[in-house]
Amino acid sequence: MYRIGQLAGLADVSSRTIDFYTKKGLLHPERRTNTNYRLYSEDALERIKRIEMLKREKYTLEEIKEILDRLDKVSGEEHFSGKITSLQAHMKQLEKELKEIHPYIEKLKPNQAKNVFKVLTPQSAACIEAILLLLGKGPLM
Repeated sequence: MYRIGQLAGLADVSSRTIDFYTKKGLLHPERRTNTNYRLYSEDALERIKRIEMLKREKYTLEEIKEILDRLDKVSGEEHFSGKITSLQAHMKQLEKELKEIHPYIEKLKPNQAKNVFKVLTPQSAACIEAILLLLGKGPLM
């Protein structure tokens, strides 16, 4: 169990950030000491890292709280919810990058598109095509 200062040091954020996240409902102390200090578990450290990652991905604090609340309902296991959050962030980044390269893909000649398609693993190609379809764009080929 960590006190706020210890948790802040491990998470590389300020103690004020821990207080702020707690007040916003993003973090929850595990328990309190007899002298009323808040104590946080190892799960809180993982949660802070997840919050910071989502902030870097440009999610608002309200969106982050919503994501974390939904994940808490799905599973109490931090490892599972951490993986889901990480996957969401990766998918959002992939979507952004695909939007950036799609104009170039559209300009490829059929042979060039086939060569690009051959370089990708089948799973990657399927994932890229699925995202492009979801974005309302055509397939790679």
